Amino acid sequence: MKSRYAVGFLFACLLSIFCLPPGARAAEHPKKPITIKLEGGKMPPVVFSHDIHVEKQKIDCVKCHHKDPQNPKVCTTCHGKEAKDGQPSARDAFHKRCQGCHKEMVEKGLKPPTKCMECHKK
Repeated sequence: MKSRYAVGFLFACLLSIFCLPPGARAAEHPKKPITIKLEGGKMPPVVFSHDIHVEKQKIDCVKCHHKDPQNPKVCTTCHGKEAKDGQPSARDAFHKRCQGCHKEMVEKGLKPPTKCMECHKK
């Protein structure tokens, strides 16, 4: 009888681990603020605050890390300086994802940066 309860408890634990939405597992969120500097091209670099996007805005990891939310460096594995094998360049991928999300937020009444120089600060 005890083993039935143990198996049920184990199953419930595994179910809760694997069925939580990707952003809900604590191991996927950084413990300290992360700032990423996106450089390249003719414009000034973009200083991206992971803390603002994940912790304050509660944006799910897969919104940006669509292939592997656990591995942030995977972006440049598929997206290089130039478009290749049907994949947009890193620049185009970031612009599409970032600008698209910011435009969605404006439609919801929020005020994220939407102009070039609001993100590409000198």
